[in-house]
Amino acid sequence: MAEAVKETAGADTAFRIADREFASRLIVGTGKYPDNRTMVDAIRASGADMVTVAVRRIDLDRSREEGILNHLDPDEFFLLANTAGCYTAEEAVRYARLARAAGFNEWVKLEVIGDEDTLLPDVQATLEAARVLVEEDFKVLAYTNDDVVTALRLEDAGCASVMPLASPIGSGLGLVNPYYIREIKRRLEVPVIVDAGVGTASDACETMEQGVDGVLMNTAIAAARQPVRMARAMRLAVEAGRQAFLAGRMPSREFAVPSSPDEGMLD
Repeated sequence: MAEAVKETAGADTAFRIADREFASRLIVGTGKYPDNRTMVDAIRASGADMVTVAVRRIDLDRSREEGILNHLDPDEFFLLANTAGCYTAEEAVRYARLARAAGFNEWVKLEVIGDEDTLLPDVQATLEAARVLVEEDFKVLAYTNDDVVTALRLEDAGCASVMPLASPIGSGLGLVNPYYIREIKRRLEVPVIVDAGVGTASDACETMEQGVDGVLMNTAIAAARQPVRMARAMRLAVEAGRQAFLAGRMPSREFAVPSSPDEGMLD
């Protein structure tokens, strides 16, 4: 942890992915909300300017009032198509192409699930799909496990960002393996955005304290009892975690150290 802090402590840098800069390091999804009004209010409260949309699970007709896309102004939010629900490389590539044909941009969050129970990614299929999409000029943000080797291979494949999980999708378990997240961030040149598993604001803060570039979440906000309030909390937590990382935490010790000096004490 100390090594990572030495590398980046000081003035903050812009959050840039590929050729685009973003004001917020928090990225949010659009699923599981009780209604579209709550979804939009929560997204605005989060301060996020990038919003993911699962193209396989929504109506791509923007004119339909009940559809998600009817409520998301592309002039207000940068919409990131998401291949959630795909279980093969071929499916993921097909839905990425469909999203672009339906009017999305050339950016895609690549997600290829390998196991239906844990929703863990299929590493080989993700790499295969990433290579195809990069060749077709997509900006690929690849969801993956917290494995350094896989992250490096996705970077080598040309991904614009690598997105290791904090813990399984929708689990709310928070950051399970902080060491591996730090190591992925240390080794990669492209932005590292932690995706999946954040459950509450303290999880988001702890994740950002590892030095990663951003956090993506959906269920933690949408499934909260008060999604809009939780969105505000997540916004503050991401900002606090980033500032704490840049500030550089004090060393951890297994003994007490007085906070006031011994010298000059009155008898």
